[in-house]
Amino acid sequence: MLAERRHQLILRALRSGGPAAVTDLSERLGVSPATIRRDLVKLEEDGLLTRVHGGAVVEEGDQPFAEVAEVRVAEKDALAACAAAMVEDGQSVLLDIGTTAFRLARQLHGRRLTVITSNLVVYEELADDEGIELVLLGGMVRREYRSLVGFLTEDNLRQLHADWLFLGTSGVRPGGQVMDTTVVEVPVKRAMIKASDKAVLLADSAKFPGTGMAKVCGPEDLDMVVTNAPVDPVTRAALEEAGVEVVLAGKAQA
Repeated sequence: MLAERRHQLILRALRSGGPAAVTDLSERLGVSPATIRRDLVKLEEDGLLTRVHGGAVVEEGDQPFAEVAEVRVAEKDALAACAAAMVEDGQSVLLDIGTTAFRLARQLHGRRLTVITSNLVVYEELADDEGIELVLLGGMVRREYRSLVGFLTEDNLRQLHADWLFLGTSGVRPGGQVMDTTVVEVPVKRAMIKASDKAVLLADSAKFPGTGMAKVCGPEDLDMVVTNAPVDPVTRAALEEAGVEVVLAGKAQA
């Protein structure tokens, strides 16, 4: 079984059944306890679970945004600075849900821009900045992810247009497919892509391959990927074949 698939099954088991021991996960997945321990270390590094004595747990409640916001902050800030430098004053920007978009919003203070978002944390960050025309999309509130979703959000996006979209992701497959762990967010992300001239994926090193069971889009729907680490050769080849520019935060790559 591929590591990526094991990671998905481990997270699913923890979310549905609560804390689990290494031995239980080992028996359930048919792999050695040593393999499970390595998987748990990797998932904890990515901020997706917490290791406890003999096993692991996934916290409930508001942790999807609140905890992930504290993970890999320096990496996200590097991506955010690179993305902010692409935008010119007077342009319109669509910001996706998630913590990287939030870090990008913090880089936009003092700019003369229009920012459109379904990200409640982005809204809170920019609400008092009078230089920014701020458009908050309607929809149902997902409290744990601090986002707005549903047909109202998608309908709003069909009435709007943006120069730039900065898109987040749970993972990028070797073929360049952009994935998400939360199915209900996928239609909004797709509507954002349609509403923008340029779609830029912000993906730190942990997102290759990352996680996610729902496909958001293929590489052909992207214009650029901004990351903080060299992309593996297979994924890079798929992106370049689709005409996607890969930018390493701090310097462009052909």
